[in-house]
Amino acid sequence: MTTSLEPIAGVYLCDMLDLETLFAPSLARLPQLRMYRPDAVPDAAEIRLAIAYRPAQAAFLPFSRLQLVQSIAAGVDGILGNPSLPPDIPVARVRDPEQAAIMAGFAVWHVIWHHRRMGHYLKAAQAYRWDRISFAGLKAPSATVVGVLGYGTMGRAVAEAVAQLGFDVRAATLTPRQDQGAIPLITGPHAPRRLAAQCDIVINLLPLTPDTRSMIDAGFLAAMPQGAVLIHLGRGEQLVEPALLDMLDRGHLSGASLDVFATEPLPADHPFWNHPNVVVTPHEASVLPASAVVDALERSLADLRAGVTPRTAVDRIKGY
Repeated sequence: MTTSLEPIAGVYLCDMLDLETLFAPSLARLPQLRMYRPDAVPDAAEIRLAIAYRPAQAAFLPFSRLQLVQSIAAGVDGILGNPSLPPDIPVARVRDPEQAAIMAGFAVWHVIWHHRRMGHYLKAAQAYRWDRISFAGLKAPSATVVGVLGYGTMGRAVAEAVAQLGFDVRAATLTPRQDQGAIPLITGPHAPRRLAAQCDIVINLLPLTPDTRSMIDAGFLAAMPQGAVLIHLGRGEQLVEPALLDMLDRGHLSGASLDVFATEPLPADHPFWNHPNVVVTPHEASVLPASAVVDALERSLADLRAGVTPRTAVDRIKGY
């Protein structure tokens, strides 16, 4: 394995973002690292590292001597599902306390947006109307049930942040947890739907796995109470988008905040863009500064040099 002074050749692999522009300035503090765009690699056999996010289907094929794939995000489904990824290469995710805090703040903002019906006030202001909502239409936070689907690092941070504002917060996971803390937790394969049926607001943070793909379908959404809200921050492939549009148009759900989509970037003609009860953001819920991604990469490389599996390597079977 390399030492800290030996050069390491790496490649940026992403179909959606210009990773070189985003990360080259922060990577400058690792002088032993030589990074290339795929079309500028002088010798594919020298490549040991890939910094990746949703790479092209054949992206890994030229690089037969890879030792590490470093995701730039907490999620890795866009990498693990790649057919050209060798089965024995560790894939490391980013896990950073700041990321959980950023996610929690993002989720709290959307909870407040829907709970206080801020979209109503924004539209009124644009029309120069002083349009107060009747006090009778506002539920107290303690009477508003917020369900968090997923209770890992992100889910715990979100649940605790929302609970600090006085909401009745509950969480659900697919597998049992020993460290649930003060948040009521239900577990099991049907736990997300069981919890959603209790909630005024559902926040999805589950990873993408075979069990969660297309999980938020017509049946799931119909089980949510009349007037409930979906805040979808997990993975786009978990949501059956036509089913959500139908539930919104029929008035069963009162609103949705969507940060992830089945197709990204979201096509310009997608009905979510102009739907009056949908807030669209471009997969930014837990975005980290580039320096934090480089910190994670530096730790992964240090682990490899020490001959151990990177500490944030994902379980290739579980998908997280």
